[in-house]
Amino acid sequence: MAESDRIDELIAAVPHALALRAGLDLGIFTRLGGSAATADSLGAALEVEAARLSRLLYALASIGLLEVKDGEFRNSAEASAFLDSSRPTYRGGDHALLRELWGADLLTADSLRQNRPAALHDFSEAGPESAAAFSRMLAPGGVIFGRHLGREMDLSAIGSVIDIGGGAGTILVGLRERWPHIAATLMELPTVAAVAPAILSEYGADDVVVEAGDITVAPSIHRHDLAVLKAVVQVLPPDQARRSILNAARCLTPGGEIAIAGWGVVDDDRLGPPEGVFLNLTFLNLYRHGESYTEGQ
Repeated sequence: MAESDRIDELIAAVPHALALRAGLDLGIFTRLGGSAATADSLGAALEVEAARLSRLLYALASIGLLEVKDGEFRNSAEASAFLDSSRPTYRGGDHALLRELWGADLLTADSLRQNRPAALHDFSEAGPESAAAFSRMLAPGGVIFGRHLGREMDLSAIGSVIDIGGGAGTILVGLRERWPHIAATLMELPTVAAVAPAILSEYGADDVVVEAGDITVAPSIHRHDLAVLKAVVQVLPPDQARRSILNAARCLTPGGEIAIAGWGVVDDDRLGPPEGVFLNLTFLNLYRHGESYTEGQ
């Protein structure tokens, strides 16, 4: 009989990830901060039953995200650095988005059987409440990506940047932490553009210009030195993805640049990177036409 170690490892990883998401959802790592607490005191602070909470705390300790001694729990070094929302290196802000994406992933077989997305998400038809909710899910990850982009690119000579299809536009928040001189514009579909200013205000970015528009139809009304397309082309069919890139080019000043990014970009052999390969399955459940495009495409 063939060894099943690989299969066993894949199955075993799922509960670990779900425990992490539950810890983020409850705010356990942020609540602990740099201190230690018992299940009783944490339960009281989080308004959950302590005995039941302790099961999750011990599970998180078993995978190295918490440490426990004499009945008191504290963050591990890794959790303290990346899972405490008060830290600038926080990586856990996508936990609400993960609930939606992982929930959609469970429907892959249904989407294939029904030949349609079983968890269809349509930005153009979203109402104000759903547009605001989804934009808020994307917001923390947008800040993280903006910080990364700001580190990777020298933007000292950039005067204006436009974030195209960036949800609430929080990529611009992270980007301007390092490059505060840049004038920032968000271009989004009207349903999302209507809710973006309130979310940007929560991040202290009231000065971001919000422009309602559809990049698959027309460019921005102004010209910019840098256009960012993060997780845009991957939700579009090939013809619309092509038009979005062409229209993004028309948003630029002479010599301007486009930054195209997102997990939905894969190697030409379609075997990696893993994020893009498996996000391609998620797209089956969320979008009618979206997919992970290859670098060659």
